[in-house]
Amino acid sequence: MTTLSNGVRVISETMSHVRSVSVGVWIGSGSRREAPQQTGISHFIEHMLFKGTTSRSAEDIARSVDSIGGNLDAYTAKELVCFNTKVLDQHLSLAFDVLADLVLHPRFDEEDIEKEKGVVLEEIKMEADSPDYLVHEIFSSNFWKDHSLGKPILGTMETVKALDHAAIQSYYRAVYAPANLVITAAGNLTHDRLVALVSQHFESIAPGGPAVEDSAPTTHARISLRNKKALEQVHLCLGVPSYPLPHRQRFACYVLNTLLGGGMSSRLFQNIRERQGLAYAVFSELSPYRDTGCLSIYAGTSLASTPKVVAAILKEFRDLKEQPLAEEELRRAKDHLKGSLMLGLESTSSRMANLARQEMYFGQFFSLDELVESIEAVSAGDVQSIAKTFFNPGQIAVTVLGKLEKFKLEREDLAC
Repeated sequence: MTTLSNGVRVISETMSHVRSVSVGVWIGSGSRREAPQQTGISHFIEHMLFKGTTSRSAEDIARSVDSIGGNLDAYTAKELVCFNTKVLDQHLSLAFDVLADLVLHPRFDEEDIEKEKGVVLEEIKMEADSPDYLVHEIFSSNFWKDHSLGKPILGTMETVKALDHAAIQSYYRAVYAPANLVITAAGNLTHDRLVALVSQHFESIAPGGPAVEDSAPTTHARISLRNKKALEQVHLCLGVPSYPLPHRQRFACYVLNTLLGGGMSSRLFQNIRERQGLAYAVFSELSPYRDTGCLSIYAGTSLASTPKVVAAILKEFRDLKEQPLAEEELRRAKDHLKGSLMLGLESTSSRMANLARQEMYFGQFFSLDELVESIEAVSAGDVQSIAKTFFNPGQIAVTVLGKLEKFKLEREDLAC
């Protein structure tokens, strides 16, 4: 790792046995930094950076990496934005030149802004037509009520239509600043070469102020029933608070999530889908952030089966609180986690992303061996302790979306 004089951090991992290189430019604040009237601006700027720079058109950007068989991509999340490329090692200089150009010299043309609004509005409509996406968005807006974490990354029809050149330029200047930038690379490259490339493009940016600290949100255990008559299925999202990403018990949270609903052998999949046949899709997911977290469960089922699905989820909550984990089940969950982790870190792009996340959330690097040891150190008591801390009726939030007719769900129905 090297930190440039203006604060830009450069981190690399050499993988000499491969022929590819993955490079990412990471901005350490995503949609959660947006004020209510700015909702969606981070995602919109991500789109706009591909619309052309002071020296390249949008077509030039697309062709330059396509023509060498590489890929160029970007995404916006709640706490970060990433622009990345993956190419053969011999094409690193060209690919990085394109990546740096689109991040540092966007044109923000007025005409392009208006055209891209149409694209993003269609993206919002497309996602709204997806009920599993919609139920998660409604759940988030209730769970993180009155906080930017609960706002949609894409923005709303109103906030996107209201964006203008001045607002975009101002937000871009504030966020795309050295203190907020991390550049990571993994693959067949040397650290010195990467630092030389980054210095050539990024060293001249003025340092700017320190990265902004976020305000920690409060979670809300709301029950929300939303009627949508056009749907054939009822879509259910049920969740509880969890520990933040840097918490010392994070590995116990991962183990809990894995055995609860993290795969085909998980309790929810086996009990709700395989034994009772109540749902096709059922899973749990952990969403940890810098200062908070959520463990949520999704299921798609019929209206008649919805009370049974809720009861089955609550039964798993109760069992995890009251009954110690069997050693065999704990071992399965740990092995599943370790396998997923190791397989997930076999590509240059996943290694590149791992470098960035470790720096942005922990300010240090944990080796694969250290991560495996941390998973192994989780005890049955750790998992049961987390279940007792978070699985109680007063903390459970639920969103139900579908043709609900006279369906009702009260707080007393969530007893566990």
